[in-house]
Amino acid sequence: MKGKTALVTGSTSGIGLGIANALAAGGADIVLNGFGDAGEIERLRASLAATHGVSVSYQAADLSRAADIDAMFARLAEAGIGIDVLVNNAGIQHVAPVEQFPVERWDAIIALNLSAAFHTIRCALPGMKSRGWGRILNIASVHGLVASVDKAAYVAAKHGIIGLTKVVGLETARTAITCNAICPGWVLTPLVQKQIDARASQAGLSEQEAKVALLSEKQPSVDFVTPQQLGDLAVFLCSESAAQVRGAAWTVDGGWTAQ
Repeated sequence: MKGKTALVTGSTSGIGLGIANALAAGGADIVLNGFGDAGEIERLRASLAATHGVSVSYQAADLSRAADIDAMFARLAEAGIGIDVLVNNAGIQHVAPVEQFPVERWDAIIALNLSAAFHTIRCALPGMKSRGWGRILNIASVHGLVASVDKAAYVAAKHGIIGLTKVVGLETARTAITCNAICPGWVLTPLVQKQIDARASQAGLSEQEAKVALLSEKQPSVDFVTPQQLGDLAVFLCSESAAQVRGAAWTVDGGWTAQ
């Protein structure tokens, strides 16, 4: 990965940070993106750079706005930074039945979880084509393949991400650019930890009991996927060994979709 630059959206915590760490460990320079405390983001940036001996920068952009994405890529171009690896990871969630689903939450989830990936790919592809190489990784979900109740917007967006992945994979099939999706099951991220804490509080369970209860509903391994595992897969998909993995939806879900 030396000599390559990776933009990882939503990389200030959770899955995105795990992928950024793995790519940096492989020698890639990193462009972080995401929300959070400015001081904490700077600490992350400096730590990644020092740990892996790579260049790490940060781009603040509201990815739900196409104009902000265009502006981010313009700033990168002005700085002489070309994006060789694009990881679309940023996302949000809201849970409610369809008839009660707030319209503004639907719009926000579709904008960030789906439309943002279209816009970043649209902006990144010309540079990848001019340099003759690229890797696009869309972090989808098992919910890009199967559904769960009360998650209409998230499931719709993640199904859309897999469709977008297939189209870009076909459109770049005769180039050295690949586009693939990674479909995690339950990952112990800060967002999921909040769900565990809520379940434990509501049901009077210990944290471990709440974790087992959550996992048992969907994930046969009854074990969480880790950000490091997803990062290692991302590194593989960027390698020459994965040059003919194109338009794939790669599940890392403890057996969830095998049922």
